[in-house]
Amino acid sequence: MRTPEFWHDDTMLSRLLSPLGRLYAWAVARRLTDAESYRPKVPVICVGNIVAGGAGKTPTCLALAERLHARGRHPHFLTRGYGGTEVGPRAVDPVRHDAARVGDEALLLAGHAPTWVARWRPDGAMAAAEMGADLIVMDDGFQNASLEKDLSLVVVDGGYGFGNARPMPAGPCREDIRAGLARADAVVMIGDDRTGAARWFGSLPVLRARLIPGPEAADFAGRKVVAFAGIGRPAKFFDTLESVGAQVVAAHSFPDHHPYGRAEIEALIQEAEAQEALLSTTAKDAVRVPSDLRSRLSVLTVRLEWDTPEAVDLILDHVDSRF
Repeated sequence: MRTPEFWHDDTMLSRLLSPLGRLYAWAVARRLTDAESYRPKVPVICVGNIVAGGAGKTPTCLALAERLHARGRHPHFLTRGYGGTEVGPRAVDPVRHDAARVGDEALLLAGHAPTWVARWRPDGAMAAAEMGADLIVMDDGFQNASLEKDLSLVVVDGGYGFGNARPMPAGPCREDIRAGLARADAVVMIGDDRTGAARWFGSLPVLRARLIPGPEAADFAGRKVVAFAGIGRPAKFFDTLESVGAQVVAAHSFPDHHPYGRAEIEALIQEAEAQEALLSTTAKDAVRVPSDLRSRLSVLTVRLEWDTPEAVDLILDHVDSRF
């Protein structure tokens, strides 16, 4: 899905659609209220968001796993496998599986810790616990009540916030903001709060973090780049390229989780060659490119860095105290 531009502002169209948005929010609240939740044998940390699109959930999951490994824990990731055909529960194998089967996020997660794809999350949680997980980090699923959660973190992109703060289809919100934050234990604010999103947080703890370009960033400085991205907000990637000194001569946006065809990538390769430029994309996009063409890409990775890691440890202590 490509995020509509009007979701960012309070436009006439968003106002016209607001009755549908209120109906959508009511339906989500009703579903959450009526759901029966399964209690796994191990604790569950849910990393979710209020808005549709990329807020930074997957980098947050990876950063949490790094902290958990340092604490001697053995976390497994659990994801729905959006964009893939696998129903699961299925342990992700980055060698045998591709994005068409398990989804792009699952492949990224599986490079760091055992990862399970399961449309029905309780099945994935049971499988993970049986295979040695002592904690589950669930990528997305904040609006999914099928699993009991021991810690729910809501990720907020500081540059986007909650958009126009209206539920879909009038805006980007998956549910009423206040209702969602009432179920959260803390907020992860990525980047500076440029939209005033913090006014919604009340007394919730806020874990501040930033997305830092990977070590390959130096290779982009002073280089011309043809960039493409099919993530929630592709402009974030294009801005990151410019921040490391790249000259973005062309920027191509695709819908989130877009499955790239051979012809599309070959056309982009030809465009980059004609401009004597690098062809660059994100790690999440690269796994959706035909495998034999990936060597033609220059991938710019990002990682999440906590402003105050000790605050994260205090939150994780709360999970340990329950088990």
